[in-house]
Amino acid sequence: MFEKLGEVEERYEALEDRLADPNVVQNQQEYRQIAKQHSDLSEVVAKWREYVSIKKQLAETTEMLSGKLDEDMKEMALAELEELKGKIQDLEQDLRLMLLPKDPIDEKDVIVEIRAGTGGEEAGLFCADLLRMYTRYAERQGWQADLMSSVETGIGGFKEAVIEITGKGAYSKLKFEAGIHRVQRVPATESSGRIHTSAATVSVLAEADEVDVQISNDDLEIDTYRSAGAGGQNVQKNETAIRITHKPSGIVVTCQDERSQLQNKERAMKILRAQLLENAQNAQQQEIASIRRLMVGSGDRSEKIRTYNYPQNRITDHRINYDIFNLPGFMDGDITDMIDRLSAVDQAEKLKAAAS
Repeated sequence: MFEKLGEVEERYEALEDRLADPNVVQNQQEYRQIAKQHSDLSEVVAKWREYVSIKKQLAETTEMLSGKLDEDMKEMALAELEELKGKIQDLEQDLRLMLLPKDPIDEKDVIVEIRAGTGGEEAGLFCADLLRMYTRYAERQGWQADLMSSVETGIGGFKEAVIEITGKGAYSKLKFEAGIHRVQRVPATESSGRIHTSAATVSVLAEADEVDVQISNDDLEIDTYRSAGAGGQNVQKNETAIRITHKPSGIVVTCQDERSQLQNKERAMKILRAQLLENAQNAQQQEIASIRRLMVGSGDRSEKIRTYNYPQNRITDHRINYDIFNLPGFMDGDITDMIDRLSAVDQAEKLKAAAS
């Protein structure tokens, strides 16, 4: 590991020299490429340099203890030695994590698809709650969230909603949200005060560029129709809504939220590319079940990854058996703690696999 980190530092310094080269500065495209590579290495190099510095201090303190010291100095040196050893262990753990192979799609933007599952109108309302939760989380992260497509239920809920979230590392964070989300609460539509259980499915797709997924026009069947609002009422006289069928895979994507047919087509193609990329990755990477097991099933209440229990003010993630007792904050997008816990478990599993 240490030999590799030394090579990483040398690469970092070479990139630093190139960034100072006037010829590189004048070529903006080359400069941006080198600057990105330099930025990508900066965190691990900083951590490595801190590790080297602490190791040096450890050696100096050990040498000091081999000499003649009075009792007070010896006690201080021993305390410092234990502190430095603890820092070394923490830094070694951090460096091992940094050296794990990165998922190439972790830095991509995402398309989040939320669909009402079991539970009727209440499931549609929960779908709307999840849509707001992810939108607010994106805002807290400084990301941008745009509604790409939606089908309303008529009472403030959604049969389905698709949002695009743009921001650095969006997929690396939100990929753990894919799966069945179950809610237990008294619905607004319930007059007797009984607690109902409903569900919604969340699918998280890494956004694909045209370079990532090439689609032949011959493989597409494109239909247009009038956009419809809640209750099926036409809100557009022109056929601006788009339905695209990818014949080889059978994937069907619809988009009707934009005012023009061209805009709806562009958004539908973006969703289609993301779904095709996801299919290709699933076919190539069956071994990443640690993530894929979190993906959606049938939408049945029994296949849940997380439960939102309103009477108990509790959110439980069943994959890591972790509870948070702050439902209002969580539904307002304060989900960082849960995502960090899931990420930590995933990293621990990867470290274990790498060591075996």
